[in-house]
Amino acid sequence: MNTEWFWLAVGFLGQALFSARFLVQWLASERARRSIVPKAFWFFSLAGGVTLLAYALYRRDPVFIAGQGAGLLIYGRNLMLIRRETRLSRARQ
Repeated sequence: MNTEWFWLAVGFLGQALFSARFLVQWLASERARRSIVPKAFWFFSLAGGVTLLAYALYRRDPVFIAGQGAGLLIYGRNLMLIRRETRLSRARQ
């Protein structure tokens, strides 16, 4: 298998996952008739970010690496906050 084609596919997969989060957010907001950010948005952000970071590391692109690395912290933190809120909500019931 040609390594360059493999990494190009990884890059496009990461971009597709990352872009899918906007579709997920838009559809959820349309259903709710208000702007919301569903948990799936953050999972797509994390999956796309990890995949794009792998691609950026392969390309040795420091700007891309810094951008994706910082984003991963934000996506992970949002998922942690959602998890904590869910646990607290269940404990109150």
